[in-house]
Amino acid sequence: MTPPVHWLPIDGMLVVLVAWLAIGAAGILALRRLAFVARVLFPAGGVCGLALAAFALVAVFDGAQVAVLPFGLPGLPFHLRLDALSAFFLFVIGAVSAGVSVFAAGYFRQGEGTPPGLLCLEYHLFLASMAMVVLADDAYAFMVMWETMALSSYFLVTANHRIAEVRKAGYLYLTLAHIGAIAILLCFGVLQAQSGDYSFANMRAQSLSPFWGAIAFTLALLGFGAKAGLVPLHVWLPEAHPAAPSPVSALMSAVMLKVAVYGMLRVVFDLLSAPQWWWGAVLLAVGLATALFGVVFAAVQTDMKRLLAYSSIENIGLVFAGMGLAVIFFAYGMAPMAALALTAMLYHVAGHAFFKSLLFLSTGCVLHATGERNLGKLGGLIRHMPRVAWLTLVGVLASAGLPPLSGFVSEWLLLQSFLFAPGLPDPLLNMLIPAVAALIALVAALAGYTMVKFFGVIFLGQPREAKLARAHDAGRWERAGMLWLAAGCVALGLLPVQFIGVLDPVTRQLVSAGLADTAAGGGWLLAPTSVERASYGPLIFFLGVVASFALAWLIVRRFYHGRIRRAPAWDCGYPWQTARMQDTAEGFGQPVRQIFEPFFRMQRELPSPFDARPRYRVTIEDHFWRWLYLPVVALAERIARLVGLLQQGRIGTYLLYSFLTLIATLLVVKR
Repeated sequence: MTPPVHWLPIDGMLVVLVAWLAIGAAGILALRRLAFVARVLFPAGGVCGLALAAFALVAVFDGAQVAVLPFGLPGLPFHLRLDALSAFFLFVIGAVSAGVSVFAAGYFRQGEGTPPGLLCLEYHLFLASMAMVVLADDAYAFMVMWETMALSSYFLVTANHRIAEVRKAGYLYLTLAHIGAIAILLCFGVLQAQSGDYSFANMRAQSLSPFWGAIAFTLALLGFGAKAGLVPLHVWLPEAHPAAPSPVSALMSAVMLKVAVYGMLRVVFDLLSAPQWWWGAVLLAVGLATALFGVVFAAVQTDMKRLLAYSSIENIGLVFAGMGLAVIFFAYGMAPMAALALTAMLYHVAGHAFFKSLLFLSTGCVLHATGERNLGKLGGLIRHMPRVAWLTLVGVLASAGLPPLSGFVSEWLLLQSFLFAPGLPDPLLNMLIPAVAALIALVAALAGYTMVKFFGVIFLGQPREAKLARAHDAGRWERAGMLWLAAGCVALGLLPVQFIGVLDPVTRQLVSAGLADTAAGGGWLLAPTSVERASYGPLIFFLGVVASFALAWLIVRRFYHGRIRRAPAWDCGYPWQTARMQDTAEGFGQPVRQIFEPFFRMQRELPSPFDARPRYRVTIEDHFWRWLYLPVVALAERIARLVGLLQQGRIGTYLLYSFLTLIATLLVVKR
């Protein structure tokens, strides 16, 4: 009798990946049939994303599963491994891509650069390659899929390639992506310890010396940091996100950056067997610097997509700060505290994926409805785009870290891991931990400030341009995708105890400890360490907010109904207000510009007192361009000119080079 065939989650995931590739191939066959690509292929990709998330959710609790694909070079197939860590990130990829794909079904238009069928191929190849990076269990498969992810995302960024700025942004992104890829490849070379076996199983079995372990860690931080957008490797994000279509920006910020976080976690906690405490200190310092830098620059932006790009830099900084604290605790044998820091970090990974993709999609709706992404030309859109405005508000509140949404839970857990840490053996760390917690609170406050600016300038007040009166709300497909992501923000905010149960196998795999038992002991109260020390009741808070709104509505309807009259708002005795009198994006950012002026390189254009039409402009630039990147570019150009001198265009000169090379080779061989 034939034994029954057991269907494993990894088998279902491979079917999903093949389906994504098939959808992309179908896009090539329907290259310019926009209706078919948008209404059939992209929704089918969204269904595949849901299936991937479902398989991943099951796999979190199923233990490790392996597979070997007969692809690649002879004797060098692709090795795959599905464990709790990879399953969690696959869940994020699937759940977020489902909403973005449904939104894309109503977003893409004809004549926007790349033909819709080719865009469909690049999009679904991008999704499949990200999933394969997370599943890879050897350096060969990892690097092939990593480069596929980079190239497919490059073509997506440059979808509107007729614009010079878009091509420039894509080139910058691809350059930094390849610099990071070289660092990752060198990291794997160190991890295999001259064994010639590049499988992750072999790397786990190696025991590197502290020196070579530090080299591998540094290379991993450089390689994955370039993809994640850590300072000073962040410069591609503010350029690539405004250039890319909004669904692509959503996937890159919400998902692709998290693939880099996955890679760092895999190397530090899995492939490197004994993390050192100072690795955590480096991660903590780099993460805090990135978070503060990102939020300060986000607060002064006037382009809504650049604002969200810098906000992503800030959130990635918080993720790496949590990772650094987890490494410090784990290195000192404090597994429960390491589990708390890791839980906060992973929670923020999921929360950020949902609310940042939602915000990028909302900018796409605004861009299609108005043709503007400059905050100085927007305003009052809640009257014409009410559904988009309310869905955007959910993402804004989550990004600002307000209860009862996802952003509050992750940031609250991160602060708990700092504030309730037991005494570390190092007195310097004990002294710095409270200061770090204060910096994180500052970053969270500035993030809330930035989100008030983002929502208020775009949707509130009066329209700043006459053409905004023609703005229209999003279509059904776009609203459905945004609604799915908004529901994710709400679910993660209201059900933290249940989601910590999902994260528990991941933290137990990485640091041999988890929070599920402690969290479940509090019932509906979230208590990361104990109820006596700190707890948070999201459902209680949510019911309190609902009850307050209901009571206010009842009082107004019961006691004031019929006695209400509408009148203009108080206007300081000047009823002829216009949109020019309300606060602008520059006005919102002015206090931050003044307080954090050393962060910026500012160029001011001041009007003359005799100008008939005075104009004042402030241009804000990143110091790293002049401190780091422009000198590197100048050096590269100088070296290229020197190398170019070798190319004289004469056959005799080239024969002389060959002759000298042959003589040098013979001399070396003779020795």
